[in-house]
Formats: sequence, structure tokens, C-alpha cells
Amino acid sequence: MSQEIAVVGSPDFTTGFRLAGVRKFETVADDEKDEQLDEAVSTVLEDDDVGIVVMHDDDLDHLSRSVRNAVETSIEPTLVTLGGGAGAGGLRDQIKRAIGIDLMEED
Repeated sequence: MSQEIAVVGSPDFTTGFRLAGVRKFETVADDEKDEQLDEAVSTVLEDDDVGIVVMHDDDLDHLSRSVRNAVETSIEPTLVTLGGGAGAGGLRDQIKRAIGIDLMEED
């Protein structure tokens, strides 16, 4: 069974993904993130058809502690954050969490 990518975030963030063919998305206006982002992320996490959740790194600050912990420890779906300047270290952690091994580990 193939799984889909879901995108959660502001209309500006989700629009490009929607135009690229991503069918699952939760759009939350910037001024409503503190009230609605938890529910949007929880909805995507509970969807069995979703394998990857894409969010902007800055949006993690708007999540409650419990939902943030859920997305950061989730194996499936895997959270991928974009932006925010996490750099290679953040990407390295995301890859390690997604596949279970550190591909960039030096001997």
C-alpha cells in the first residue's frame, strides 16, 4: 500500500504543495495557528493513508507540548520540517528517525 504526503501550514506554505499534486493538506491561517494547529496536525497524524507530514519548522512553536511530542516521536507518519535554518543537522536527525540509521555517521 502506498502512502501519501500531507502538508500542514499556512495558505502560503500549502499552496505550492497543492499545485505540485499533494492531495492531503490542512491549511491554518497564520493568525489562527495557536488555536487550530494542534487539531490540524492531530487529524493528519491519525490518517492511515499519510506516510509523511510536511510542516514549516517555525510552526512547531505553535503546537502544544503533547502534540509536538507526538509529531517529533512519530515513526509513521514521519514529520519533515522545512525552513527555519535547521540545516544539515536537522535533516540528519529527520533521516535517522525516518529509517532508523544514521547515514551520515563517520567511522
